[in-house]
Amino acid sequence: MILGPDICGPGTKKVHVIFTYKGKNHLIKKDIRCKDDVFTHLYTLVVNPDQTYEVRIDDKKVESGNFDEDWDFLPPQKINDPDAKKPDDWDEREKIDDPEDTKPEDWDKPEHIPDPEATKPEDWDDDMDGEWEPPQIDNPDYKGEWKPKQIDNPDYKGKWVHPVIDNPEYTPDDKIYAFEDIGAIGFDLWQVKAGTIFDNVLITEDEEDVKAMAAAWKTQSEGEKKMKDAQDEEKRKEEEEERKKAEEAEKENEAEDDEDAEDAEDEDMDMGMGDESNEDDGHDHDEL
Repeated sequence: MILGPDICGPGTKKVHVIFTYKGKNHLIKKDIRCKDDVFTHLYTLVVNPDQTYEVRIDDKKVESGNFDEDWDFLPPQKINDPDAKKPDDWDEREKIDDPEDTKPEDWDKPEHIPDPEATKPEDWDDDMDGEWEPPQIDNPDYKGEWKPKQIDNPDYKGKWVHPVIDNPEYTPDDKIYAFEDIGAIGFDLWQVKAGTIFDNVLITEDEEDVKAMAAAWKTQSEGEKKMKDAQDEEKRKEEEEERKKAEEAEKENEAEDDEDAEDAEDEDMDMGMGDESNEDDGHDHDEL
């Protein structure tokens, strides 16, 4: 027997419930979705002597049923009668074309017609541009493909159903649920991402043991969630602190840029004033 989650990419997130019967593995036919978050979870399979079952996740029922319907342990009880076949004259057509309905004589109209309002451009040169043809438009008189109206088929007999018979290969087995000996337990693991944990396997016939396991898991789960909340809060604070530091650094850079710009402007003004003084001195010297 195999019980456990299977997560592979975005498309596969299901719980496998597999039984070995007469040397062959049988996978449950129902699709049971597993948990896919960061927490540990409790998977429970209950097998009853009446060959019913129940699958629980985190101590809550997520699926149930019986062996006959949800697994292919046994061949079907009924099969199609191999000697039966649908009669050649069996008519399954509920509706047929009305043989008295005929297509109107004016039905066939082209889907598109030349635009009657289009005119040949004045600069159109037949020798250079070829023979002018008006553009096509939808034909308002077009009615589509004609089909005769439908009437009830007077020979309709309904859908033919293949007769069934008892399957000679079917033998009931009310002991599928029973395991004479469970010699070992193990883990079948295939991980593509680190951090997955599997532990605490319990096989029991006592429901009280199951309840105790569920209670222990609940305590562990609550502790995990508290720790996760604390880690998330610490991470949020670190990110907030980093954001504030980045904003302060950006403000300091902007302030330095503003100071550099002011200094450069002052230098330009000083240089400009010096040039004017030199020009005046030169002019006075010329006058002398």
